[in-house]
Amino acid sequence: MMNRTLTTGVLLPGLLFLLAGCAQSGTAKENGKAPGADVELATEEAKILYALGLSLGGTAKPYDLTPEEVAIVTAGFVDATRNATPRVELQEYGPKIRPLAQQRMAARAENEKSRSADYLAKAAQEKGAEQTASGLIYIEVTKGSGPSPSASDKVKAHYQGTLIDGTVFDSSVERDEPVVFPLTAVIPCWTEGMQKMAVGGKAKLICPSAIAYGDSGRPPAIPPGATLIFEVELLEIPAS
Repeated sequence: MMNRTLTTGVLLPGLLFLLAGCAQSGTAKENGKAPGADVELATEEAKILYALGLSLGGTAKPYDLTPEEVAIVTAGFVDATRNATPRVELQEYGPKIRPLAQQRMAARAENEKSRSADYLAKAAQEKGAEQTASGLIYIEVTKGSGPSPSASDKVKAHYQGTLIDGTVFDSSVERDEPVVFPLTAVIPCWTEGMQKMAVGGKAKLICPSAIAYGDSGRPPAIPPGATLIFEVELLEIPAS
């Protein structure tokens, strides 16, 4: 995923509104609206500034901020844009920012893996399910009649990927565009699972995080520690 750079912007009015909404019971809160919900994007510049807010907010996602913590972060942003005297020493606390993100990401991953445990146990008991030593749960949907790929082959496939709650995070089917890729360049679950298929076949690959994207995930679409479910159709093994 793209790395976003935390930039000091000029989104002061919106952030002040956000701070007020998070730190105290303001009108927006009383009306049941999210802070900033009444901000209008009436001009192209306003839309750019809103995009800046999205970018800044994206950098904070690994921290799983509560509304109260959003207020604290916003206070620091506002102090910086006003050149106010910092309330903490940035040289002391700045180096602690990344470890906090890593700590919270690890906690999210453990929580996600705990949530996935029951799903994986039930999936392994489905009719026709095969669970391999890696943890892959392979369920053949339609048996193919063509050859099977090796780990060094390229494949052409259609697929749809979902989280355990059914959220679709990627789909060549929705794009109506099959993909071609080498099996050496995908997650281990795919490298292993595709070799069990034959051209013309369809299968479900249920991938624990250890053979998917691990404890890092692929934010924002794939949470840390997420189990992934792929419905895959193997269309072709293109010549190298």
